[in-house]
Amino acid sequence: MTKTTTSGKAMRKVKCEQITETVAKLCITANIDADASVRKALCQARVIETSEPAKNALDMIIENMAVAETERMPMCQDTGVVVVFVDIGQDVHVAGNLSKAIHEGVRKGYRDGYLRASVVKDPIARENTKDNTPAIIHYNIVEGDSLNITVMPKGFGSENKSALRMLTPSDGIEGVKQFVIDTVRNAGENPCPPMVIGIGIGGTMEKAAILSKQALALDIFEKNEDPYWANIEQELLQKINELNIGAAGFKGKATAIGLRILTYPTHIAGLPVAVNIGCHVSRHKSEVI
Repeated sequence: MTKTTTSGKAMRKVKCEQITETVAKLCITANIDADASVRKALCQARVIETSEPAKNALDMIIENMAVAETERMPMCQDTGVVVVFVDIGQDVHVAGNLSKAIHEGVRKGYRDGYLRASVVKDPIARENTKDNTPAIIHYNIVEGDSLNITVMPKGFGSENKSALRMLTPSDGIEGVKQFVIDTVRNAGENPCPPMVIGIGIGGTMEKAAILSKQALALDIFEKNEDPYWANIEQELLQKINELNIGAAGFKGKATAIGLRILTYPTHIAGLPVAVNIGCHVSRHKSEVI
């Protein structure tokens, strides 16, 4: 029987082989080719920086990105745990096991790209899986007949400095701001600044954390659609840069080059807040199938 959409049209069929190849390619390019908005922000930070050690650090970071692109080598030796966001059109039929296809794409990408395998089977036993699988996959059903796949290799120098707190409504926006600033201050130079910071507010404990990671994949030059949150993003970025941590921890004006916020409705008694810190490369690549 031919599968059809609610409008009576035949559903678009996508083969797992195509998904595997796409994920493999995205794993490689995300680790090698810097995001355009991140590269632009780093160059802008270099122009306004006044600290000589921080200037030198930014010069090396920018040069490293150029060398990685030219030599087709990863920007960082920590090629991360692969986080995959998949927006699945409701009019798409995947011919096979979608999760298996994504994991196989990660396996292929890390093998073909000569990328470091950093995943262990058990968090305590610590035996390496040797192919950087499994990935962390988040699915979202949307309208349409396409698959939008975002691959985010997440290094743990920055991930380890991320945090989540279950604030109360009485803490309000000032409590949110203080938690964000305290998290970045406590992170210090460890996440390889200048940082990119994703913030998730609302939902439940796990929803806030997912939102914060999704925020890291947003263009850091785009303004929040909500003017209120756009102002909060700008205010927090300014206050964080006043912490004087600076590039590579050498003090200076560029502690963070980007900060984005995503929100979601929550319970009347709750105010979950998650801060996901990304390092200066903040890797992610997307493709629509």
